[in-house]
Amino acid sequence: MSEQEKPHRPIRSFVLRQGRLTAGQQRAFDSLWPRFGIDYDGQPIDFSALFGNDNPLFLEIGFGNGESLASMAHAHPQQNYLGIEVHGPGVGHLLIRIEELGLENIRILRHDAIEVLRHCIPTNSLQGLFLFFPDPWHKKRHHKRRILNPAFVAELGRVIRPGGFFHAATDWEDYALQMMAVLSAVDSTFQNSAGAGHYTPRPAYRPLTKFEQRGHRLGHGVWDLIFIRRPD
Repeated sequence: MSEQEKPHRPIRSFVLRQGRLTAGQQRAFDSLWPRFGIDYDGQPIDFSALFGNDNPLFLEIGFGNGESLASMAHAHPQQNYLGIEVHGPGVGHLLIRIEELGLENIRILRHDAIEVLRHCIPTNSLQGLFLFFPDPWHKKRHHKRRILNPAFVAELGRVIRPGGFFHAATDWEDYALQMMAVLSAVDSTFQNSAGAGHYTPRPAYRPLTKFEQRGHRLGHGVWDLIFIRRPD
């Protein structure tokens, strides 16, 4: 097979490090995944049927251990939340929190977020999309793996409804600068809620993570960006 004929391997924005599930996480998978999990099939999701209502839908990409997502869902039971995460222990932890808090307004997908956005999220279906502390891929040669790039932003413009928003947060300043540049370049699609070139103070709905609290004590910065989807 020639170089030209070799299949193209997509650049992934994550490395799959599964880790070992605790007994509690495995139990949560066994008992709760059939109710709260969505098995990826590459088809558009009917969210009204999935949640049994037409409440506003918010998506978090890469929810880690799910604490922020669970907190938002608990505080806003009149809103629906979809979380995407590839790492098993994080998914298991969120399932445990769903049970502990008695949440009914969360569903989970365990798959590559880019493929989920492209194939499963209908146009104008999201009121908001969260990207909190994505992998910064801090080495320059790895910057191409960063999830927030022009192609990703174009997909955001499709799935977020007019008047909805995209909220990103990072503790890497150079990634924050890149995020600002990429999002500001699509001014016809998104408007910076804080004004051109400005970052947003952390809104109350985004909980402080333990890692972030430690960073604050050490004097580390965190940058939030909230961009509003303009009318078509």
